[in-house]
Amino acid sequence: MTMLWRLLEWKGRSVLTIGPDETVLDAIRKMAAKDVGALVVMEDEKPIGMFAERDYARNVFLKGKASPETTVRDVMASPVIFARPEQTVDECMSVMTRRRVRHLPVLDDGELIGLVSIGDLVRSVIDEQKTTIEQLEMYIHG
Repeated sequence: MTMLWRLLEWKGRSVLTIGPDETVLDAIRKMAAKDVGALVVMEDEKPIGMFAERDYARNVFLKGKASPETTVRDVMASPVIFARPEQTVDECMSVMTRRRVRHLPVLDDGELIGLVSIGDLVRSVIDEQKTTIEQLEMYIHG
């Protein structure tokens, strides 16, 4: 089973972040510019929350709040649900399903070293299954 550190080697360790006192409008603009669905909220170089499209929809739009005046701190998901680099893809999929989140920051000794999405994990599982099938076909045929 694939470990997160290996997945991060493949996908990269770049993580988009935002400060808690920036506005929701700033967060939405940043996500749209980079075509991502979530940002890690950082304060004093530590992750303190997550801001995702779901947070905007449920905690800003549906509550009639204004994006230019609302801070990320007011609507972010906190505390941070995170993963460690030595965890497996299966373990992380289980956490995401159980906790109903689509993104997991990856922390190593408290330092943010990456971010994985449910899409990253599913892609990893599919790739692993393809490899297994190819190996079995080679074994059977020859």
